[in-house]
Amino acid sequence: MVALLGGAWAAPAALAAPPAPPQSVAQGKNWTVDPVAGGYRVTLRLDRPAPLRDALPLLAVDGRTVGVARQSADRRSVSLISQDPAVLRARTVALVWSGDPAPGSKRSMAAPGPTDADWLKAPQGTALGDDPGAKGRYQVETAEYDLGAEATYLPGLGQKAELVGKVYSPRHATGPRPLVVFLHGRHQFCYGGDESEPFPTKPWPCTGSWKPVPSYRGYDGPAEALASHGYQVVSISANAVNAYDGDAYDAGAQARAELVLDHLSLWKKWSTVGGGPFGTKFVGKVNLRNVGLMGHSRGGEGVARAAVLNADRGGRYGIRAVLPLAPTDFARATVPGVAMSVVLPYCDGDVSDLQGQKFYDDTRYSVAGDNAPRSTVTVLGANHNYFNTEWTPGQSTAPANDDWWGEPGDSPCGEKYQGRLTAKEQQAVGTAYVAGFFRLQLGHEKQLLPLLDGSSTRAASAGRAVVRVVAQAPAADRRDLSRLDQPLPAGAVSGSAKTTICSANCAGTTTDGAQSPHWIEAYFAAKTPTLAVTKLSWTGKNGVLRVPVAAGQRDIRRYAALTFRAAPDPDGAPRTDLSVRVVDGHGRAVSVPASALGDALVRLPGANGSGVPKNLLRTVRLPITALKGIDLRDVRTVELRTDRVARGSVLLSDLSFSRPGVGTSGPASLLPKLSASSVKVREGDTGTQYVDFWVSMSRPSIRPVSVYAETNGELGSVVGEVARQVVFKPGQTRQKITVPIKANTRDSFDLRFSLVLSVPRDGLLKQSFGHGLVIDDDPTPKVTVGPATAVEGAEFLEFPITLAAPSDQYVSINGELKDGSATLGKDFESGYEAPPVRWVDGYVEPGRTKGVLQVRIVDDKVKEPTESFTAQLTSIEGGELDLPSTVIGTIRDDD
Repeated sequence: MVALLGGAWAAPAALAAPPAPPQSVAQGKNWTVDPVAGGYRVTLRLDRPAPLRDALPLLAVDGRTVGVARQSADRRSVSLISQDPAVLRARTVALVWSGDPAPGSKRSMAAPGPTDADWLKAPQGTALGDDPGAKGRYQVETAEYDLGAEATYLPGLGQKAELVGKVYSPRHATGPRPLVVFLHGRHQFCYGGDESEPFPTKPWPCTGSWKPVPSYRGYDGPAEALASHGYQVVSISANAVNAYDGDAYDAGAQARAELVLDHLSLWKKWSTVGGGPFGTKFVGKVNLRNVGLMGHSRGGEGVARAAVLNADRGGRYGIRAVLPLAPTDFARATVPGVAMSVVLPYCDGDVSDLQGQKFYDDTRYSVAGDNAPRSTVTVLGANHNYFNTEWTPGQSTAPANDDWWGEPGDSPCGEKYQGRLTAKEQQAVGTAYVAGFFRLQLGHEKQLLPLLDGSSTRAASAGRAVVRVVAQAPAADRRDLSRLDQPLPAGAVSGSAKTTICSANCAGTTTDGAQSPHWIEAYFAAKTPTLAVTKLSWTGKNGVLRVPVAAGQRDIRRYAALTFRAAPDPDGAPRTDLSVRVVDGHGRAVSVPASALGDALVRLPGANGSGVPKNLLRTVRLPITALKGIDLRDVRTVELRTDRVARGSVLLSDLSFSRPGVGTSGPASLLPKLSASSVKVREGDTGTQYVDFWVSMSRPSIRPVSVYAETNGELGSVVGEVARQVVFKPGQTRQKITVPIKANTRDSFDLRFSLVLSVPRDGLLKQSFGHGLVIDDDPTPKVTVGPATAVEGAEFLEFPITLAAPSDQYVSINGELKDGSATLGKDFESGYEAPPVRWVDGYVEPGRTKGVLQVRIVDDKVKEPTESFTAQLTSIEGGELDLPSTVIGTIRDDD
């Protein structure tokens, strides 16, 4: 059984050899570019098996990514089909991963960064009195259920999947308990088998000696911690999704969401009428109106989608809290209405760009008045895999690895570096923050609020881990002064300071994409704008950025802190400072250095060029209790002053007064639902036609609703690129997206692409992928292959291939050489390596009408008569030819 996607095993020796492949049009030491129907197959052979990662595998040709690749069964090759003619001129081909440093960059570097020493001695914060990682008063009992490897059909995958889970229950707990569902990410799905076994007809379920990887058993720590405090926990298996998601239009997010909801459907039955493997054991014991979801890696994107899908279906289940753990975010979804905390492991070597940060960025203002809290939890020294014991070497059943690939002592993430957490230390952090989040949001255990409110309070069981939390309080507990994402009004900036608004250009000129989680492109929504922030720069100590407090909002006594997000400019000094000054109506002021309020203005550890340091905005938090001597009933302005250092530059966002709160969370079922239509169109012969996608809302809204829409996929020269924001005015329910389709008269392939919706405002994504199909309507060209004559010393005899009209496809012909008076090996050979084979092929390149089927002539230096042989043509792709067809090759002696 294969453990990974794609590819095919070698045919058993007893079978006939397959046709020889077409000759490569470009090749290197370990890669080839070959003509195939539909374009060019780029294949890269690897020295060692590639991992099955949550990040998307990409191929880069000459340093530029050309598409998502598939891995072979043995993981020793990756390939894709591209219509990009640039691959014909390839000089280098490399495997890269979405979000990783640019091709050629090292993943890790031994040289320390300028702030490494700061972070090795960074303060950890005050320990919380109630440690969420500690066990509670309930004994925990576990059980498993297995309803079969193909027990449910997932429409988003087009395949059947297993319904397998591990259950953690509080023994002797009475009444319905909150339910938390864990979903693992993309990992190997089968292991331990004999690779000489015959290749199965499908990759899942595991067959023969291959066994399923029990990834769902890897979260015992947080599951048992929660169950011991009275929560019902189920960790589910998603191996089938991992086996098939390489072909899914959205990399499997919808399928993972469907799988979660299918398990919730089981628990609805088991907790009401019983049945299944547990009989009446859980009847009345599970509260499906109070549900939390944790998803690791692609599972994080899956549970985010599950919360939205559940809301779209009317809020069938009370999903109130979502925790994406080291998640992917390929499509820029939002998760409104639901409490959310995103855990970001700083040394993530898989989802290395920490793209899950965008769940926070995109959701925080996505719905006006959203009263759900959200946070990010950055864990220094943590990698991607070790949150799951089944992905951890020495603890796992199946093979596992440290996903950070640098040398052991490398700064800041090598496994032996002082700041790197051990596997057990990392798992302790995961247990504390996963359990703490769900206890807070599902159980309203408010003593845990300081863990996730940005106040730097820590969990004692997290040990020496350095954790930094950024939090957005619920709308009812927050007064926003400025998002700092728009130009400030005239007069707001004075002295030696100046401000600009930046988004993608905030990433820095000396950094790579993996260093910029806020600003790296999402794979399915590459043109959707990323986070906009204010860049404050100064050249003297008299600069001031002044934000007024509006009349009627000046009484701040109900709030706990003034907060904003900040980070050093990636192109500036690694450490900087400024003062936070609050002024009341009498002109009295309190000024506090930002450096006294935390380390947000100290660059995170690592040296440029290794995927670190991460340029992450972090919390500057000024407690209201520090504003002694001013009238808290009449606060007039908040100022950021450049009086600490003479020159500097910082990035700023989200200035507000707030207080911690659990808010109110639940399915955002009342929001209008946004969907993209699908289109099918014939290509046409002349000019450019325009096809219309429709973006529709389920109902009109009393406020404007917006969403970004863009075409995505291998658009080639046929489909035009479209990317724009769609705004629905109050009362509107449909908007048109027009996509140009360029016609031609050349035979080609049907072209599939998508219209992707992302980052909605005051709406909910329902059908976020519209599917486009351009049907080629040009006739397949007639093909003729003529006889050929060559002199023995000419090296090659070439049968001419002629097309009646040029094609946009490769036209390839295969056949078999048959002896006549000339014989294989003595007078001619196919041109392939010994021993001689009779398979032969030829092709015509796209856009041309002439090609050849080439046979090598053996120059034997022996005088002999004119001889002949035949090529029996047996198959053709991309053209029409009556088969079988035979052509004669004639060899004239020159001795």
